[in-house]
Amino acid sequence: MEAEGLDWLLVPLHQLVSWVAAGAMVFGGVVPYIPQYRDIRRTQNADGFSTHVCLVLLVANILRILFWFGRHFESPLLWQSIVMILTMLLMLKLCTEVRVANELNIKRRSFADFDPHHFWHWSSFADYVQCVLAFTGVAGYITYLSIDSVLFVETLGFLAVLTEAMLGVPQLYRNYRHRSTEGMSLKMVLMWTSGDTFKTAYFLLNGAPLQFSVCGLLQVMVDLAILGQAYAFAHHPQKPAPHAVHPASAKAL
Repeated sequence: MEAEGLDWLLVPLHQLVSWVAAGAMVFGGVVPYIPQYRDIRRTQNADGFSTHVCLVLLVANILRILFWFGRHFESPLLWQSIVMILTMLLMLKLCTEVRVANELNIKRRSFADFDPHHFWHWSSFADYVQCVLAFTGVAGYITYLSIDSVLFVETLGFLAVLTEAMLGVPQLYRNYRHRSTEGMSLKMVLMWTSGDTFKTAYFLLNGAPLQFSVCGLLQVMVDLAILGQAYAFAHHPQKPAPHAVHPASAKAL
């Protein structure tokens, strides 16, 4: 009787917690890019942000959406991909405009040139959109033809989450190569770790496809390895890094 009497409180409380967790999943990944976006607008300098991060996240989230057509997973994870794609397009638009405005070389480079030497370094945001649409069209067509293949669908899902999980590896390698974490924000790495831990726990508790949980655990391991580097290299003289890596440009939550 007493337990039944508490249902009026526990049921809406559980629903509220579920909504908050879902909202954190949808919007948590874009949080580090908000101050980055504002900083680029304020300084009119995009040198500290690598647009290749946008490339990786666009590919990963497009593949994740295509995976959803073959194997439906939770809606918050689908919306997370949509929100991240829109965020990366906004980042690309701003970075391209700022870079072109500060560029001395006025020669226009476009996606239609199909020049591999200037891939993902074009002069107009429209070229990036064309590339994203072309990739989406080709990947979508292949998915449409192979949607009945369980092996293809599962591989697609694995590639989607593995691509995103690898975003921290360049930072890990840079630290190892320079034997230094100079230019890396420890607070940002802690934010990565907490975000990836929450995300992985969400995957496990909500029965997300196995690929999500495995790659989520991989992300947490990479984050912990970077934290281990920060601790280890703090006890040794740091070598000056040739290029400082902006903390928010290395990966997403």
